[in-house]
Amino acid sequence: MKRYEYVSIHVGRFVGARSEEHRQIIDEYAEKGYRYIGCIPTVMSDYGKIKDMDLVFELDV
Repeated sequence: MKRYEYVSIHVGRFVGARSEEHRQIIDEYAEKGYRYIGCIPTVMSDYGKIKDMDLVFELDV
């Protein structure tokens, strides 16, 4: 069986701004035994720019 965790992050000026927030979150969950499997855009601008997303992590239980 697998368990999934979703962590919402605000992208804001993520692209080109050299944000490190996503790396810290991925490292934190890896230490807990989770595997990063991808991201899901949850809020987008009218022009298709991602504003918010969920990072998805998987754990074998």
